Amino acid sequence: MKHDKELVRRAKQGETDAFACLYQEIYEDLYRFACYTLKNSADAQDAVSETVMDAFASIRTLRAEDAFKSWMFRILSNKCKKKLKEYAGRNVAWPEELDRQAAVPESSADAAELLQVRMLFLELPPQDRMIIAMHLFAGYTGREIAKQLHMNENTVRSRESRALKKMKEKFLKK
Repeated sequence: MKHDKELVRRAKQGETDAFACLYQEIYEDLYRFACYTLKNSADAQDAVSETVMDAFASIRTLRAEDAFKSWMFRILSNKCKKKLKEYAGRNVAWPEELDRQAAVPESSADAAELLQVRMLFLELPPQDRMIIAMHLFAGYTGREIAKQLHMNENTVRSRESRALKKMKEKFLKK
């Protein structure tokens, strides 16, 4: 972490190589978060690209060096929320890139279960997908998610709990 703080300090001073190193460390997490949230690889790539451009342009405003990753995810989650509003109700296919990135299951039964979980995740309302993705992929706590989504912390916890419970019930029925 000390290494990352030094990179952030250097990036804040305008060193593009330092920013590039920081970005490279979290790119896959950013992209995965955007893909699972938006259900569209092109839009996910656009959201990540826009996030990086905005972050690079405003890196000097980052107050705490140890908050770089959460700061990047905050920018990205705002981009994703905006994009979700743009195509609310639009039916989007599952991004093939996520299939290639996922660990290869040892058996076809495991592969079928993995696909089923993914499909159940995609059936969730966009805000529930966002909450779960922020928790699982970005590592945010309920309090941090609530702050970013301008929601009550208890609401975030209950929505996540209900969404996971719904997924589990549907999974066990099939």
